[in-house]
Amino acid sequence: MNKILIENLSLQYSDGTESLRDVSMGIREHAVTVLFGPAGGGKSTLLRCLNRLNDLTEVKASSGRILIDGENILDPKTDVIALRRKVGMVFARPVPLPMSIRDNITYALDLAGEKRRSKLDEAVERSLKLAAIWDEVKDRLNDPAIALSGGQQQRVCLARVLALQPEIVLLDEPTSGLDPISTGKVEAALQELKKEYTIILVPHSIQQAARTADHAAFFLAGELVEYAEGKQIFTTPKQKKTEDYIMGRFG
Repeated sequence: MNKILIENLSLQYSDGTESLRDVSMGIREHAVTVLFGPAGGGKSTLLRCLNRLNDLTEVKASSGRILIDGENILDPKTDVIALRRKVGMVFARPVPLPMSIRDNITYALDLAGEKRRSKLDEAVERSLKLAAIWDEVKDRLNDPAIALSGGQQQRVCLARVLALQPEIVLLDEPTSGLDPISTGKVEAALQELKKEYTIILVPHSIQQAARTADHAAFFLAGELVEYAEGKQIFTTPKQKKTEDYIMGRFG
């Protein structure tokens, strides 16, 4: 079942860069959907459309619809704050808040009005377990998050998003600066998380795309070239451009 339906989405920034051209696709719930392709293809732009972060950029023109659970989130009447609770995002560089590990997780919940210590403690443990880092930090929750390694910081940032119990998690090259062991832990966490969430990932490499994708979409110069099950697109792509990119002939 599709959690997200993108219909004829086009977008151009004021400086003319990284636009989308008439993109239409359905994104399945409880699966990892990977958006891959060369830089400037529109992958990150599409991610930012899904939680309206593009509202904060200079957009020259946009058209089309994005339906999440049947609601067009591009409608001007959309409650963007509520949308961003439902659609969480993890960025390429981990940005822990300058506070303890525990407070990193409870910060947004506290802002949302949750004051009960039992509920906050429950959210901390639950989200850190989901992000596959609980065992590493459970005895250090009052330590500053900035003291953790880069891979641990990134998983804390993932846990911070999960604490708000979103339905969709967007990840924009979340392992680009991590070592192979930390990368493996994040990838393993995604395979567990898809049981509860809809995951959309911009990977940092073709290899990561192939390892993680239930479904994969190849973007080139703002166009969706091919969209299929991960196993199929990385073994028997139907479009020559997709094959050429996967085989390293360009990009």
